[in-house]
Amino acid sequence: MSTDAPHPRLSDLSFDKTAMAALGITLVEASPERVTVEVEVNEKVHQPYGMLHGGVSALMAETAASVGAVLAAPEGYVAVGVELNASHLRAMRSGTLRAVAVPVRVGRTIQVWQIDCTNEHGHLISTARCTLSVIKNPAN
Repeated sequence: MSTDAPHPRLSDLSFDKTAMAALGITLVEASPERVTVEVEVNEKVHQPYGMLHGGVSALMAETAASVGAVLAAPEGYVAVGVELNASHLRAMRSGTLRAVAVPVRVGRTIQVWQIDCTNEHGHLISTARCTLSVIKNPAN
């Protein structure tokens, strides 16, 4: 996490026993304006040809956007993905993949986030746009 005080709504999110935990995806920073997640690229996240599986990039993109959207949503509301568009631009075999999500539009019922996934050298691996619906928290 960043050195800033964590957003109070982060405590509402549990990543235990999720796809994030299974793949080793970590939350680096989180705010309503920017979310960063990372994963070490190795055989655990490869497709059969020894390259990063595009689904992992998509998972990271939607995860980062979802965390940001929840933090930007009003109290008592959550955000759920309704559309993800991802373009895979460069292969990756090893290193650290970083996904950074920033909001394009934070509306009352819909949010749109832009996510860029880069390697440790700053090369763009994939780019995505995620649309999320803001709904009342079903747990309440």
